[in-house]
Amino acid sequence: MATDTLKSKPGAQGGATGGLRRLLLDNGALTALIVLVIAMSALSGDFLTADNLLNVGVQAAVTAILAFGVTFVIVSAGIDLSVGSVAALSATVLAWSATEAGIPVALAVVLAVVTGIACGLVNGFLVSYGKLPPFIATLAMLSVARGLSLVISQGSPIAFPDSVSHLGDTLGGWLPVPVLVMAVMGLLTAFVLGRTYIGRSMYAIGGNEEAARLSGLRVKRQKLAIYAFSGLFAAAAGIVLASRLASAQPQAAQGYELDAIAAVVIGGASLAGGTGKASGTLIGALILAVLRNGLNLLSVSAFWQQVVIGVVIALAVLFDTVRRKAGATAPAAGASGDGKGKQALTYVIAAVVAVAVVGATSLLHSGSSAAAKPKIGLSLSTLNNPFFVQIRDGAEEEARKLGVDLTVTDAQNDASQQANQLQNFTSGSLSAVVVNPVDSDAAGPSVRGANKADIPVVAVDRGVNKADTSALVASDNVEGGALGAKALAEKLGGKGTIVILQGQAGTSASRERGAGFAEGLQDYPRIKVVAKQPADFDRTKGLDVMTNLLQAHPDIDGVFAENDEMALGAIKALGPKAGKSVQVVGFDGTPDGLKAVEAGTLYASVAQQPSELGRIAVRNALRAADGEKVEKMVKVPVKVVTQENVAGFEG
Repeated sequence: MATDTLKSKPGAQGGATGGLRRLLLDNGALTALIVLVIAMSALSGDFLTADNLLNVGVQAAVTAILAFGVTFVIVSAGIDLSVGSVAALSATVLAWSATEAGIPVALAVVLAVVTGIACGLVNGFLVSYGKLPPFIATLAMLSVARGLSLVISQGSPIAFPDSVSHLGDTLGGWLPVPVLVMAVMGLLTAFVLGRTYIGRSMYAIGGNEEAARLSGLRVKRQKLAIYAFSGLFAAAAGIVLASRLASAQPQAAQGYELDAIAAVVIGGASLAGGTGKASGTLIGALILAVLRNGLNLLSVSAFWQQVVIGVVIALAVLFDTVRRKAGATAPAAGASGDGKGKQALTYVIAAVVAVAVVGATSLLHSGSSAAAKPKIGLSLSTLNNPFFVQIRDGAEEEARKLGVDLTVTDAQNDASQQANQLQNFTSGSLSAVVVNPVDSDAAGPSVRGANKADIPVVAVDRGVNKADTSALVASDNVEGGALGAKALAEKLGGKGTIVILQGQAGTSASRERGAGFAEGLQDYPRIKVVAKQPADFDRTKGLDVMTNLLQAHPDIDGVFAENDEMALGAIKALGPKAGKSVQVVGFDGTPDGLKAVEAGTLYASVAQQPSELGRIAVRNALRAADGEKVEKMVKVPVKVVTQENVAGFEG
């Protein structure tokens, strides 16, 4: 009855009005995308430009390709949580094979694709023959694939072959290759779902698995193929992502499985199975990309961005639920020619309205381009660390003093997310960009994009490889590591056993600090390192890792942590031993770290004065934007802070 009632309304209300209402109900995701585009165009004059719209396409590409593969699984009433890790593993296999192993690039690409398919087949086998719930099977693969990626790469990014890196470039200088790959994979998904036996099997299995089995479908074999498809698409996404970053990052695509699932569900698929289509998945991926891009351009806090995206996902799914309950359905396949004509007219009306509104907002922005204060973008690797929070605070303080409009983004230690943010800065009306790279190699392609747009870039704390920066404002991490080794060794009298808490695998800061510490320790051969374990620059992980290490090495004499957060976690694990029988040295000179130094539980912290780094970076960025000459290398001295000098130290 609900369906009949709904279908009778268009005639009563008039063709155009009723048809538009029906279009909105039957295409909830498309409606949401149109509304978002109109809203972002109205709120930001930088949104509706050719360069920025291409940025949106590039930023949606990896999520969309992953989501196309996940669509197969969700349509068949399954779930795949491993696609992000499988993408990272496939890219790592390609890069390692083509560089370290010396395998021809073409064969390395095939090996990467086979790796993705193999992971999918394992998932399918565990689900079909092992009788594991898809959630558990793919969660296990998430961990295994990520671990193998770290093992193969030894935790460090691997440069991508130049011949494959062209997948991250553009054709004709304007059409991004990732967008073309996304389109091809989308067409392949639509073909498989709509025109093949296995596609029809997916819908049958998702609608009622037992009925599908009784109808003669070999459900177990079909599930093997379905998860293999998901692995194939994950491999393709990993190759495209690594091509954009010019390197295979072992920690890449973390959390992307959630974005992929969200894109599929926003696009109208049901987690209960039986429904879903490629076009809906593409629209879902575009909605997520438009949201992130627009919120960046609007200078919305990185923390609030997560809140907004979560709310929009919930609203999109809620709207779809309401639509289904209201009985809104797509026109029947056998609809009359008159019905098809009305539907076509409705689409034309919707398109005209959207274009008119967007055009009006564009004219509004173009007419209000009065002179404003300079704009500078600051992309930080993370704001989940006091050191980088201090860089932000110093930068904001200097921006206020100089009358600069500063936009701050948080990459959350994700090199691909930072690449998106830098692209958004480049397409916006910014005077200069300050970047604290997640990884020096991965930031290169995006900074080269800013170079082409004649936007000066200043790097802070870490440099950018294979790109031009107006200045690098940094402390010397290698020198700091060496100073930390010297301070700890001298406190121990030149002998003893120590453990090292390493930072996040693959980050340049962890590599450089670790290398400096190892170099400095060479002067003290009687000091033995009995264990090294990563704790990801995190205090809680530092506590857990140190607790575990104490079980195997209860009599250690010292600890070197590659940042103060891990050092504070180690102090908690050591309890009364900290500062007495066990000496701990940290790195960064954060406020909590300095308090621990003052209390005597932390022997020393290699302090970098992060607030000063932020202030100097903004100052140099403004000078570069004004065409003034700036020093290529600006060194902010590091200092070992102990109880003796902590009182007079300012970070």
